[in-house]
Amino acid sequence: MTTTAGREEILTNITKIVKEKFINPNDLNQDLDAWEAKAAERRPAIVNAADDVEFEKEVRLLIAQLGASHTAFFHGSGNGIPAPHAISATLTAFETDRGSRLVFEDVVEDGIAFRAGIGPGDILLGQDDLEIAPPQAPLFALGKKHTLRVVPRGSSSERTVEIELPVKGAKDRPPMIEPKSVSYKVLPGGVGLLKIASFPGASGRVFAQRLDHAVSELLKAHCDRLLIDLRGNIGGGIGSLRLMSYLTPARVPIGYSLTRRRLKEGFSKESLPKISRLPGGRVAEIAMAIRFGVLQKDRSVAMETEGLGPRPFHGKMAMIINEHSHSAAEMVAAFASTNDLVHTVGHRTAGEVLGGANFRVGSEYRVRIPIAGWYTWTGCPIEAVGVVPRTTVDLTLQALKDERDPQLDTALEALRA
Repeated sequence: MTTTAGREEILTNITKIVKEKFINPNDLNQDLDAWEAKAAERRPAIVNAADDVEFEKEVRLLIAQLGASHTAFFHGSGNGIPAPHAISATLTAFETDRGSRLVFEDVVEDGIAFRAGIGPGDILLGQDDLEIAPPQAPLFALGKKHTLRVVPRGSSSERTVEIELPVKGAKDRPPMIEPKSVSYKVLPGGVGLLKIASFPGASGRVFAQRLDHAVSELLKAHCDRLLIDLRGNIGGGIGSLRLMSYLTPARVPIGYSLTRRRLKEGFSKESLPKISRLPGGRVAEIAMAIRFGVLQKDRSVAMETEGLGPRPFHGKMAMIINEHSHSAAEMVAAFASTNDLVHTVGHRTAGEVLGGANFRVGSEYRVRIPIAGWYTWTGCPIEAVGVVPRTTVDLTLQALKDERDPQLDTALEALRA
């Protein structure tokens, strides 16, 4: 168990980091002194928590009072990972014939849940001999085996599913397992379907190569319409630039990030360092790392599309989003909507668009806080707002049971109109 002195050190470090780095784009003048006072008031209860589980819970509650996304407190061992980041699947609360339950909604192809035979519409009843019901949600651990009790879609009988997480997770992110980032399919009527589950990698180079291959294959199949599915996308890094660049032939401003330091010094979006091209090889990747990791450590940057030229599907694109579309996926959806490049369908996105970073705070613990706010080029934050689709279509439990996808159907209708 963490010692009292260790907990004191952790709280001191968290407070210092928050005061120096934290930023909320919806409240640039947020009173962090008031939050620090709350931390001081809660300090005795947190330090004297009965065990580490209670200690971690209290710290998470404290940083949640900052009122922004991309906050987390976790141990380096990789415990307490939510389902989207652990087994590549999202869950939504529905009223079922088993009462209020979590139901699997987005299940990423080739993810841990997918390989275990779990599909959309399956009802989760329990985990590791414990019953699970909303608002409680399952949590997973790296390198551990878990048992899930589920009722498969279209069945009334329970079944037990055993899953095992790898020992190691993604680098430089909270404990998580990266899902398969890109998959594609040719649909009838010359429609190419791109399913993007995440934007992995610090430089976006590998993701861009995967996306380039998928787009190339769809064009070889004579697809002149494009449907992009961002449902369940957990976000990620600047690989999203390549996807946005495929939406328009020209170079178009996307948006900009802003740190507390740059805010204090003053800025103009036009003068911010610009990212308008992803590295095409290892040498360019190293050059980018040096530029933004050594020469310019501040994460205030502007982004512009790469100018990849015309594609047959331009002007004939649709995009599906939902409440499980996070972070960089929301940046893509906002850019596409603001510039009227696609017909968006689905549900309002999560509204969690910030640049987060992990900091070591002692006793193998890490805190994650937002250190850069994100704004569209018109100066609008997406944090706590989300992106509202042009056509709102909710996914119902009955649709999941019937193996129907009304959001996909509506997007296809928009494409074929």
